[in-house]
Amino acid sequence: MATPLSDTSLSPLKTVAVVGLGTMGTGIAEVLAKAGRTVVGIDISEAQAATCVAALESSTARAVERGRLTEQERAELLARVSVSTDLVTAAAADLVIEVVPESYEVKQGIFRELDGIVRPETILATGTNALSVTRLAADSARPERVLGMHFFNPAPAMKLVEIVSSVLTAPAAVTAVTNLALDLGKEPVAVGDRPGFVADGLLFGYLNQAAAMYEANYASREDIDAAMRLGCGLPMGPLALLDMIGIDTARTVLEAMYAASHDRLHAPAPILKQLSEAGLTGRKAGRGFYTYEAPGSATVVPDGLTPVEGGGPVAGRPVASVGVAGSGTMASGIAEVFAKAGYEVVLAARSEEKAQVAKARIGKSLARSVDRGRMTAEAAAQTLERIRPTGTYEDFADVDLAVEAVAEDLEVKRQLFATLDKVCKPGAVLATTTSSLPVVACARATSRPQDVIGMHFFNPAPAMKLVEVVRTVLTADDVHATVREVCVRIRKHAVDCGDRAGFIVNALLFPYLNNAIKMVQEHYASLDDIDAAMKLGGGYPMGPFELLDVVGLDVSLAIEKVLHREFRDPGLAPAPLLEHLVAAGCLGRKTGRGFREYAKR
Repeated sequence: MATPLSDTSLSPLKTVAVVGLGTMGTGIAEVLAKAGRTVVGIDISEAQAATCVAALESSTARAVERGRLTEQERAELLARVSVSTDLVTAAAADLVIEVVPESYEVKQGIFRELDGIVRPETILATGTNALSVTRLAADSARPERVLGMHFFNPAPAMKLVEIVSSVLTAPAAVTAVTNLALDLGKEPVAVGDRPGFVADGLLFGYLNQAAAMYEANYASREDIDAAMRLGCGLPMGPLALLDMIGIDTARTVLEAMYAASHDRLHAPAPILKQLSEAGLTGRKAGRGFYTYEAPGSATVVPDGLTPVEGGGPVAGRPVASVGVAGSGTMASGIAEVFAKAGYEVVLAARSEEKAQVAKARIGKSLARSVDRGRMTAEAAAQTLERIRPTGTYEDFADVDLAVEAVAEDLEVKRQLFATLDKVCKPGAVLATTTSSLPVVACARATSRPQDVIGMHFFNPAPAMKLVEVVRTVLTADDVHATVREVCVRIRKHAVDCGDRAGFIVNALLFPYLNNAIKMVQEHYASLDDIDAAMKLGGGYPMGPFELLDVVGLDVSLAIEKVLHREFRDPGLAPAPLLEHLVAAGCLGRKTGRGFREYAKR
């Protein structure tokens, strides 16, 4: 019978055994040894155990070169680590962390063996991110001492550790492991037992959708990855990240998530199975979504799918002057971008006064750039002179490119395009900045749908590098070429996508945000823990709830509804909590309250 677990029965976790010495196990061993713990590394493979020692010697040598460790500290750290191929060497451990392959059979076999080796008070932690901690605990002779301790790769660099309790886990065990994580310099987040936990639970659904988007030939792998890096500030694009994680690993996690949720967003995209079964599992194999210099290398090399540098087969139309329709933040930002690039800009609003206000906003923005040393006062003055404010669209008569940035309302946009059709000269390119409405509906409001295209800028337009270039089935090749050439001149990174709801960025971003809301709605994790998990475990610049409050909950709900209406997937239905907050007028920072409360300005 297991010994009852109390706070007093737990000694400090001074000796830790790490079972499984792959990349993750080696990283965890290094983190523990740096924090003064005695570490016993165990792997069935002698070669893997030797590789672990060599990796530790190499990483600590680099730390000495960079001034992060002294030679004496390095020697002491390495002396605290021993390796073995026999589980019996875990006998003296206060804590055992297993990071072996994601298989119930393998993990349960290790836990059963450890039950007969370790002391009654020893805590057993699984590093799984896909399997049920409860199921692993129930098979152990000490279920109250089994929990999850999910580190993120690379373990020495990543701050997040998810501490996973099952219904059987004793609170004292959770406290002991949480205190250890804090002592390791990590940020522990307490979560319940469900596949993927918080960070991977949100991350892998997003990765899966990106794989499906690529498989459907909606956008190239390069454009999908660039869109999410530049549009969302992510450190890596989703397909490159899948290659780093391992496509087979991602498939395993998604299978476990789908078995628990039956949400189609978690059903692994068929391409993940195809690549896995072909052995094209990502970086470790030298090929996945991308091709790498060698197995294990992070260096991407050109292959048959790599885009050819240089212009396309069709030349674009000449563009010397640009009309920008609208007077809001986005319109003034876009006008600033074009004027900085040397274009003559006509900035048209519903009244001369509104247009002047928009130009004044641009003047303030340019003044800030001068103050920060980003441009000279002379250049700022010249930029502002290129912008001509007007209260009538009749002044678009001679522009080569007209860009609308008015309210995100289809009827308003259709009326504006009907007006542009009348006033703009033949051959002028007509572009919409919509983020969620069908571009073809704007095109059909004109007599020249071949001249209409989407140019989705991101806010703030002067700072954000991405433009989604959205072709309809009616857009002419030379119109597409024109916009691509213009993007080069205004120093934006253009990505191509088709005319469907959300394009690339919003189609991948908003289901992830919606799933985060569902986690809170289901009382699985707190706002703060979810935000911390995505920033620390996923490298996101903002947590999902921080971002929702910045974007605006009303805007987010509108986009969610468009995605749900377009794709008819039940998993895309807006979370009721989001609808309730919007109905209550809690729209985020702009109203002082959204998911969080904000001080009034």
